[in-house]
Amino acid sequence: MSEAENSPASEGKAPRTARGERTLRKILDAALEEFGERGFSEGSIVGITRRAHVALGTFYTYFDSKEAVFKALVNDMSMRVRDHVAPILASSAGTLEGEGKALESYLEFARAHKHVYRIIDEAEWADPEAFEKHYRTTADRIAARLDAGKAKGEVAGAKAPLASEVEAWAIMGMNVFLGLRFALWGKERPGEVAAIANRMIREGLKP
Repeated sequence: MSEAENSPASEGKAPRTARGERTLRKILDAALEEFGERGFSEGSIVGITRRAHVALGTFYTYFDSKEAVFKALVNDMSMRVRDHVAPILASSAGTLEGEGKALESYLEFARAHKHVYRIIDEAEWADPEAFEKHYRTTADRIAARLDAGKAKGEVAGAKAPLASEVEAWAIMGMNVFLGLRFALWGKERPGEVAAIANRMIREGLKP
């Protein structure tokens, strides 16, 4: 996947200047608030521009419709989760430790950005393609980490693609629901939750 396809404006019109990037960021942040509070059906372009403090014409410089900005927002949230977790993974001593730290980081992100769950859930019917892409790309990243761990002897299990894919979706599913319970609905410390979940993964995948 190219850098352009991974950009926040991959479903809109990419900015050409630093000022344009800042404006796009304002629109996406406003869209997160608008859709997060009102939902996709009740949210509006006018509501987004009001929150972003930009003119209606400015919105249409980057997006052609409400559907286009919503698709870009789903992509943007997926990228922000990835970027939030990436430094933690890079500093981890091994694959299994990395998964535990990644979950802790994800829980912290979800607690700070609680609208992300509503945005992703609404994408299932508002934009099924973006919904599927979000989960597939997330699972693919986990599967790639598991494959790397297996190659190093840090993770047990078959090296067949299907095995890593099943394991990745299982881990992702656990992370999503732990986020729902302990980031949105709870005040438990992310590190404690992640440590318990990671022990389950370690016991199941340790070599």
